[in-house]
Amino acid sequence: MRRRKRPRRRKVWVKQWLTRRPLYGYYEQLLQEVNREDPKGYKNFLRVDADLFGELLDRVSPRIKKQITTYREPGLKLAVTLHHLAAGASYSDSMYSFRVCKNTISKFVPEILEALIQEYSGEVLPAIVTTEQWQEIADDFQTNWNFPHACGALDGKHVRIKNPKNSGSLFYNYKGFFSIILLALVDSNYKLIWVNVGANDSASDAQLFNNTELRTMLEINSLNLPDSYPLPCDDKNTPYFLIGDDAFALRTWMMKPYSRRKLTNEERIFTYRICYPAIARLVIDQEKREQQLSTW
Repeated sequence: MRRRKRPRRRKVWVKQWLTRRPLYGYYEQLLQEVNREDPKGYKNFLRVDADLFGELLDRVSPRIKKQITTYREPGLKLAVTLHHLAAGASYSDSMYSFRVCKNTISKFVPEILEALIQEYSGEVLPAIVTTEQWQEIADDFQTNWNFPHACGALDGKHVRIKNPKNSGSLFYNYKGFFSIILLALVDSNYKLIWVNVGANDSASDAQLFNNTELRTMLEINSLNLPDSYPLPCDDKNTPYFLIGDDAFALRTWMMKPYSRRKLTNEERIFTYRICYPAIARLVIDQEKREQQLSTW
């Protein structure tokens, strides 16, 4: 019979620098300081302001709250998770900044994400968008971006993941990392209207879109878009549409930019207007956006 190996005794149960989290941790010190002195910096760090963070915490705490100990405080868990989503920080990076062991982080991040999904899934993405709601979205596009009749901006984004087992290079993208694709339709304020997530990198945005129910509904005119109506300073009826980049085919319900060669001034302005509402411009801050729009 084989002898059982005796379990090795740990030399150190908790690393000492982790125990000094209340003095130097991001959540306890840096975020509090930034919130007092630089609210925009706080929002940039977590992608939510302090008020919204408080609302998120109040709503998900009952789902995630366990016995309160030094490393199980719900606010800390939520802050680590939001920063992980906002900046793509690895568990190791978060360990040194928030002073929480990466093994602990790996356990509670999925727990927080599941709690957020359960709490907000019923109200974030509507099952059906009415004609009146589409009209409000189009009106906002005209007000915010000077682009009438647009009912949403469609684009794809790569979400970094660990390579799934036995998947080879299936999820390896041209940017040099493993990812899945998030295809999203957003309104003029970047709020999600529709999402499709989970495809591997071998599929393009257009291929993904062609296989979705969104395209089918657009083709059979069952999406409840408003009836055709003249554009400003025009007397011809023009249908309402989505906007996308060069990856998508031009249709009556899909507008795309002109080719960037030999553009007239009017075509250049149109291309500018159609490109900037895209989801890829989320990183541009509001002040810079307003300054650029005022030059046209």
